[in-house]
Parts: sequence; structure tokens; C-alpha cells
Amino acid sequence: MTDIDVAPSLADALHEELVGWGVSRGACALVDVDGIVASAGDTGVSHPWASVTKIIAALSVLDVVHDGLLDLDDPAGPPGATVRHLLAHASGLAFDETRVIARPGTRRVYSNVGIDTAVSAACAASRAPDAATLITNRVLLPLGMRGTRLTGPASHGAVGPLEDLARLAAELIDPRVLPARVVADAANPAFPGLAGLLPGYGKQVPNDWGLGLELKGGKCPHWMPPEAPADAFGHFGQAGSFLWVDRSCLVAAVALTGTPFGPWAVDAWPRSSSRWLRTWKCQGGRHDSS
Repeated sequence: MTDIDVAPSLADALHEELVGWGVSRGACALVDVDGIVASAGDTGVSHPWASVTKIIAALSVLDVVHDGLLDLDDPAGPPGATVRHLLAHASGLAFDETRVIARPGTRRVYSNVGIDTAVSAACAASRAPDAATLITNRVLLPLGMRGTRLTGPASHGAVGPLEDLARLAAELIDPRVLPARVVADAANPAFPGLAGLLPGYGKQVPNDWGLGLELKGGKCPHWMPPEAPADAFGHFGQAGSFLWVDRSCLVAAVALTGTPFGPWAVDAWPRSSSRWLRTWKCQGGRHDSS
């Protein structure tokens, strides 16, 4: 944990921003490599994660790949697509149906079905009976995320508390449990340069992603702090949830709310995250010394 004098100022900033969002309920936290540094709201109350679930879904698939049971270039999904295409939203599958709307590798088409199909391939390869078992055994239990469960599709069906989301964020900053290659593959650019729609933010050129994690890149408008580097990564969800990681200063932010994503979040999230990141840096937050 960082020095104790960092926490009060950060806690004030977190609380003030959370109140300013006007959400019905929720919690947020700033996280370093050892866990929560400061938080606001009840971090133990479970909320739907919506598409933030895609992070743990992708990590579970990549863990199967790491074990040699599946290859990223194995065919999966529509003709010409692979596991890699599916995880990178480059398979051409539509958002929520099996209809193909683009040739694989030509457009970034954000797809719940694509992620669900990749998880199904990993289940078959690893003989996991279902997505919940795969994700629980490969990500949730190893990271101690015992309050989180998959109650719906692998692409958007997790429910859990902020304290679990913070454990996930800490692991993404500095992998200590999952293989480092798994986290690296999730965050490294896949099919860079593809254009596509970023839900809630319109067309982005390019709209770069890793394998399950969105990359900030040069996207504008965007939901991450504007001063975060291009290689910052994370995901947000329509349930009013987000997780972003800035590895350049070894910090992450997480939030879960009871208010669906909308114009309030488009305006508030980058502003709030910017304040938290500035406060973190000004109050002595750890920086990468490599």
C-alpha cells in the first residue's frame, strides 16, 4: 500500500466525484499494485458488471491458450475468423446476433457474441462444462474474487462487489497470480488501425483493442482520463461500471453503480478520473522506475 498520507486526499476526491455523479448507489476506488488505496461508497455491495465482465472472460480464454489447449489462431466463429479475431472484436460478428456484417480483420465490430463464442471454444478445448466454471476456476478463485459470480453470458453477465473488481485491477497493473503473458496478450494491440464504433462514443479511427481489453490510444471522445497514456487499457459497462489501468504510474480506477451508462457518464467519468489521476501523482503515488 502507498504511504498513508496519500489516502485522505484521494478519499475526498473519490467521494466528491461519486456524489457529483448523482447515481442511485455505487462505489469507486483507486487501486495500486497492492489493492485499494482509497475508496468511496460501499465496496462490498454487489452490482452487475455488464461488459466489464469481458475482462475476466478474455483472461480465462487466454489462460487456456497459455496452457497449450487452444491457439489464438485456431478457427472459431464465422468463416475466416479465429479466436484472436473474436477476442479483438475483429471477427465481423454483429453486436448481439450471429449475423456476419464484415469480413474478419477488416473492421472493429464490438460483439457480445464474439466474446461468448471465444469462451465457448475455450470451454471445449479445456473440457470446462460451462463459461461460469471456466471463468471461476481460471480467474475468480485464483485472484480471491469470491464475491463475484457469472449469472449470465460470459460477455456481460458477472455480478460482484467493487472490492473484487479492485483485486482484478491490481492484477492487471502487476500480474502476480495469472501468467504475465496472459495479461500482456489481453492488453497488447490486436489488428491495430481498424476503424469501428466505440459504444456510447461513436466512430473511432483507429478503434484499437487488445484481446478483450480496450486500448485508449488516441480516441476522442473517450471515457478514460484524457492525460492517461495511449497504452492505458480497461473496459466500461452499460451498468455504469468501469475499470481502467495506467501502468505508467502503476495505478488503476474502478467503479460500479446502480445507474445505467448514459450522458452523465460520458461527461463525468473522464473528468473524475482525471482528477483522481492528478491527485494520485501530486500526493506521491508510485511511478514506474523501470
